[in-house]
Amino acid sequence: MSDHTSHKLWGGRFSTPTAAALEALNRSITTDFRLWPFDINLSRAWAVALWGAGVLTLEESKTIERGLSSVAEKLAAGAAPIPSDEDVHTLIDRLLHEEVGDVASKLHTGRSRNDQVATATRLWCMDACTRLDAATRGVQQVMIDHAATLQDALMPAYTHMQRAQPVSAAHWMLSHFWPLERDRARIASASRAAAVLPLGSGAIAGCAFPISRVLLQGSLGFSSISSNSIDAVGDRDFVAEVLFAVAVMAAHLSRLAEDLIIYGSSEFGFIEFGDAFTTGSSMMPQKRNPDALELARGSGARAIGDLTTLLATLKGLPSGYNKDLQDDKRVLFDAVDTVLLVLPAVAGALQEIHFNVKRMRAAVSSSMMATDLADYLVEKGASFRDAHAAIGSLIRESEREGCALDALPVSSFRSEHSLFTEDALDWLEPARSVARRDVPGGTGPEAVAAQLRSAREALWPTLETARGNELVLRAV
Repeated sequence: MSDHTSHKLWGGRFSTPTAAALEALNRSITTDFRLWPFDINLSRAWAVALWGAGVLTLEESKTIERGLSSVAEKLAAGAAPIPSDEDVHTLIDRLLHEEVGDVASKLHTGRSRNDQVATATRLWCMDACTRLDAATRGVQQVMIDHAATLQDALMPAYTHMQRAQPVSAAHWMLSHFWPLERDRARIASASRAAAVLPLGSGAIAGCAFPISRVLLQGSLGFSSISSNSIDAVGDRDFVAEVLFAVAVMAAHLSRLAEDLIIYGSSEFGFIEFGDAFTTGSSMMPQKRNPDALELARGSGARAIGDLTTLLATLKGLPSGYNKDLQDDKRVLFDAVDTVLLVLPAVAGALQEIHFNVKRMRAAVSSSMMATDLADYLVEKGASFRDAHAAIGSLIRESEREGCALDALPVSSFRSEHSLFTEDALDWLEPARSVARRDVPGGTGPEAVAAQLRSAREALWPTLETARGNELVLRAV
C-alpha cells in the first residue's frame, strides 16, 4: 500500500491508503507536467476571481498570486515532481503550500480538477496551434522559394503513377503548398474550438460562488464561455480537432515525402538529395538515404493512430468527466510533438534538394501531348470522341513501331483523320502544351505566376484577432 500521508487534493472520506498499484496507474505527472505554465496562469486568474467573489481578501489573493509566481520560477528553474505528486495540479498545490502556507488551501475553493485540467489543456492547445502554424509556414516558404526558380522547368505530371501530361515544375511544387495551407486553416479552426472557457464549471454542476467567468475569459484570452457545465468538463472535441488537423497534415507531409523519395531514386533522377538531411548505409558506401523524408512518411501512421485512439475513447463515455479522459493528453502531446519534429526536418530536407531540370525535361515524351493532338482535331471541327479514337490509334502504331509519337510520318496522322495537316507535329511540343493551359489554377506560365503570387500572399502577416479581451487582471 502507498503512503497515506502524501499531499493529495482529495482523500478525506477514505480510511485506508490507496493501493500502490492504483497510484502507479493513476499517476499522470509524467505526462501532464508540461501543463504547469498554463495551470499557473489559470490559477492566478482564479485567485483574482475568488477575490472578486468575496471568497478571498485582497491580501490573500495577492499572497497566492505572488506564491504562484515563485512556484513558476522554481519550475522554470528545474524543480521536479516527487513521488507523491499525482498530477501537475497536485505538484503546484504542494509547491504553493511550501511558499505561502495554509492560505494556499483556499485557492481550490469552487473549482475542480475537472474544469481545471480542461482549461489548462485548452490553453496548451491554443499555444500548440500557434507553434504548428509557424512551423508549417516554414515548409511553405521553402516550397515558394523552389517554385520561383522552377517556373520554366518542365516535368511529367502523373496519374496512376503513369506519365500523364507535361507541367511546370513550379506547378508541381505548389501542388504541395495548398494542402498545407488548408492544414493551416484547420489548425486555426482547432484553435478557435479550443478557445472556450470551461473554468467555473466545477466538477460538473458549476461553481457555487459568484465568480466572474467573463473576467476569467478575458484575462486568459478565451473567446467565449462554455454554455453547460456537464458538457464543459467532459468535452474533448477540441483535442480531437487538433488531432484531426495534425493527422491530415501528417498525411500531406507523407505524400510530399513520397514524391520526393520517388523523384530522388536513380530510376527518376529528378532531384538530388543534400547531405545534412540524409544518412548513409553501414554496409554500402555509395548509399544516400532520405531518412528525414522516410521518417516524415512514417509519422503519418502515428498521427492517425493518435486520432483514432482518442475517438475510440470518447465514443464510449457517459456524460461528464471520466478518468478515461486522462489519456487525452498522451495522444495529444505525442501527435503534436511528432509533427513539430517532422515539419522543420521536411523544410530542411526540401531546402537542400537540387532539382535536375534536364532530367525532368528528358522524361517528357511526345505521347504525353496526345490530349493536345485531340484538341487540335477538335479545333479543326472534329468531335472529341472521334479525335480521341484517332489519337489512340496513333499511339498503338507508335508502340508497334517502337518509336515516339512525334517520330511517326505525317502520312500516319493523315490516315487516321483527314483533318490532320503538317502543322499537327507542332502540337507535340511540351512548352506549347503547357502554355495552352493558362486558365486560373492551370500549369500555364501566367497561371503559375498568379498562383505563386497567391502563395506568397497567403504567408503575409495578418492582423491577429484576439480570442478574448486578453486582459491582464491581477490583484497585485
